[in-house]
Amino acid sequence: MPPVSACHGTCCGVDVHAHVIPAEFPRYLGDVVPKGWPSMALGENCHRHVMIDGKNYRTVSDKCWTTSKRLADFTEMGLAQQAVSPMPELLSYWLEPVAAQQLIRYLNEHIALMVAESSGQLLGLGAVPLQHMDMALKELHYIKHTLGLSGVEIGSNINGVVVGDPQLDPFFEACEALDLAVFVHAVRPTGMDRLVGPAPLQQILAYPSDVGLAAASVLTSQLMLRRPKLRIAFSHGGGTLPMLLPRLEQSMSVFPAVREAVGVSPSQQVKSLYFDALVFDAPTLRHLVHTYGASQLMIGTDYPFNFHDHTPVQRIQDAGFDDAVVQQLVAGNAQRFLALNSYGK
Repeated sequence: MPPVSACHGTCCGVDVHAHVIPAEFPRYLGDVVPKGWPSMALGENCHRHVMIDGKNYRTVSDKCWTTSKRLADFTEMGLAQQAVSPMPELLSYWLEPVAAQQLIRYLNEHIALMVAESSGQLLGLGAVPLQHMDMALKELHYIKHTLGLSGVEIGSNINGVVVGDPQLDPFFEACEALDLAVFVHAVRPTGMDRLVGPAPLQQILAYPSDVGLAAASVLTSQLMLRRPKLRIAFSHGGGTLPMLLPRLEQSMSVFPAVREAVGVSPSQQVKSLYFDALVFDAPTLRHLVHTYGASQLMIGTDYPFNFHDHTPVQRIQDAGFDDAVVQQLVAGNAQRFLALNSYGK
């Protein structure tokens, strides 16, 4: 898809943050179904219930698995293409590695099928069992060489191990070598014991906190200095990172240990990361452009879940940016992040 000027009245947006769930989950191949293995129960009006350990984790519509119904919403949303990834709870880091690999392989092949059905309108971000590095690297090669997906989705933490932890370096080295994009989404966030209110507050408040800490860990671990060709993006505008960044920058002149650990200015490093623009607020979006740079933000919708942005292109066009910035946020940056051939890297 070639670059466009400002998408006036056309559907040209590229969404990097959207999820899929299969209509059915596979039967576990072992003797005893492990705790946390998902199943699907029928609901009403084309809805189904994702069941985990006998409880309804989430009720979802058939737009999660029916390619044609998903594509039918593109016109209203202003989209031309969408990168789809698993619902984060399905990343399955808490399962035993063999069980996780079975489930993840099924999800990756389901994503590849939807991509094939879409005639180029869907792009795939697969998953890997990062709780076992050798299995994760093997699945990463399968994603690239067999399925032909565009990248991989990972959690903001892997059973408490944050994204910037050096033990994940072999994974990021492989992503860089395979030219695969990495999309970081919050999963099982820290701080749940500090929330007061209903369960959806996990998505509303705890997710952005965990994503912010994950993105900060990339800066404090110098990941991008070691892996300068890595293309890594963070959901929900980087969460709390914009508020943490000035404190981290100021700390460089106060704490020698922080200055030694971080090395290069955090405000400079952050401009090598990508972020989605899923913040639901024009002033916040303008602040993110000022903080990260207009070249680093992309459409994110969280489609097709209830808490998603229904008009992402219109929201960007209404934020007061000039045409060149609109084009970058609506399509150009995502095309570069996903290394789409018609746009280049």
